[in-house]
This record gives sequence, structure tokens and C-alpha cells, in this order.
Amino acid sequence: MPEDSLIALTGATGAVGTRLAARLAEGGARQRLVVRNPARAPQLAEAEVRQASDYGAGEEMRAALDGADTLFLMPAAEAPNRVEQHKTAVDAAAAAGVRRIVYLSFFGASPDTTFTLGRDHWQTEEHIRATGLAWTFLRMNLYMDFIPTMVLPDGVIKGPAGDGRVAAILRDDVAAAAAAALTSDGHDGHTYDLTGPEAFSLAEAAELMSRATGKAIRFEDETDDEAFASRAVFGAPDWEVRGWVSSYWAIRDGSLEPVSTDVRRLIGRGPISLAEYVHAHPEALDHVRSR
Repeated sequence: MPEDSLIALTGATGAVGTRLAARLAEGGARQRLVVRNPARAPQLAEAEVRQASDYGAGEEMRAALDGADTLFLMPAAEAPNRVEQHKTAVDAAAAAGVRRIVYLSFFGASPDTTFTLGRDHWQTEEHIRATGLAWTFLRMNLYMDFIPTMVLPDGVIKGPAGDGRVAAILRDDVAAAAAAALTSDGHDGHTYDLTGPEAFSLAEAAELMSRATGKAIRFEDETDDEAFASRAVFGAPDWEVRGWVSSYWAIRDGSLEPVSTDVRRLIGRGPISLAEYVHAHPEALDHVRSR
């Protein structure tokens, strides 16, 4: 891509976005951080900051994207109208003259993917394709650094995942892959599957985390009814609870098991494993009580 190309980066205050913005800055890329609250934007040399209150604020998004060559579109927060928000943002990008969209999608995105919230990503991908703009889709697996947070303070991971496996990926590796896709050529029209180096069951993850920390951690396979009941106490709407539970179903039925080499292809090294992550960050399990 031309050295003077301007990358508009959404989600720059989030876990992946802050990592991505820092990588782009280190590489000397021109970037514009599109954020809701400029006061929370990362303080990076040479990075512009523009404000847009919401993806659904079409005119604000168009103004924020004016003059950008590439848009990195981070998915909006889970919401009943998330697809409509995405469509508005994509249309605003096209109206602003953006030539290319790199979208952080989800692994195995399809109209009927097991993980119900993943269906939003398929609809978003289809809308991006329909614009005629150049595109690259980065389909991430579940976040590896989320796995330790699934462990309750009593040391138990609960969910209807059975013996299924998940090829989870570290947020740092997602950001590295996104930076490569944004700043190098040859990615237009490509869909990349972003996974970790191996797939593991939640029981295997629990055993690994237990060995690494010396804490008693185990996996308890819930029935579907138990899973819905245990999460109903949070008072979330039914569509959201179903999304949470269906993430375990996607592990159970093998939807999230395939391991891809696309991360290595993009960044020139293999992704970090769960064992490497937990050994480097034992504090990720500080919330678990010792026994």
C-alpha cells in the first residue's frame, strides 16, 4: 500500500484496538483514531483523532472517515441492532471515499453458525462485499486471554461445551495480524482465519491452568438448561444469554476446533499458545481462590 495512505481505525480504545493502534504507530503508519470519547483515545505520535458518537450516526461517521484510504472496522458492542450499525458505518465509509475495509469478523461466520452472535458478522461481510469496495476479512476465534476469566472464583469453569475443542487466539496476535493486513499488500479479497496454534477442550485448559498456578481448577460440563438458568441471574435479554450459551455449543460441536496457519502467514511467526500465555501471565488467575 502507498506509504502515505491513511488508515482510519475504529475501536481504538478497546482491548484489541489499543494494541493495534500501538503497532501501527510503531510501524510509522498514518492513522486516524475514530472514537466516541477523544479523551480516551491512545496518545500516539502522528495519530489523528476524530469523534463519532456511534456507528449508527451516519453523518458523523462519514465526516470522521473523510480522506481515509482504508477503514479498520472493529465490531460494535453486542446489540439487537448491531448489523444495522455496521451497515451504516460501511455506507458512511463508501460515501467518504474509503477504498478498502478490513473487518474483524468471527471464525466460521455464516447465516446459521452455531454461535448466534457470529451471524451478525456474516451479514456484515455480505454488506461489505455488496459495496464494491476492496475488502479483507479477519475471522477470529474466541479470545485466548478470555479463557482465564471464565474460571469462577471457586476454580470452576461451567458451560455446555462437552469434550469439544476451541482454537482460541490471543488478542495480541489478533492485533499483530490486523496490523499486517492493514500495512502490506496482497490481502484484498482474502478471508483469514485467526486461531491459536492448537485446539484444546475446556477440561484440558482447566488442567493446564491448574498446573501453572497450583490452584484447583476444573471444568464442569453443564446441561443446556443449567447453562441458561445459571446465566439468567444477570438479567440480560434472551438474545444475549443465548449468545453466551451458544459460544459453548460452538465449542461442543467442533465449530471452533479447526486450527489455521493464517496468523503465521500474516505475521511470520506462530501464534502464542495457552500454556505460554498462562505461564507469562499467572496474574490472569489471581481472582481464583487458593485451596
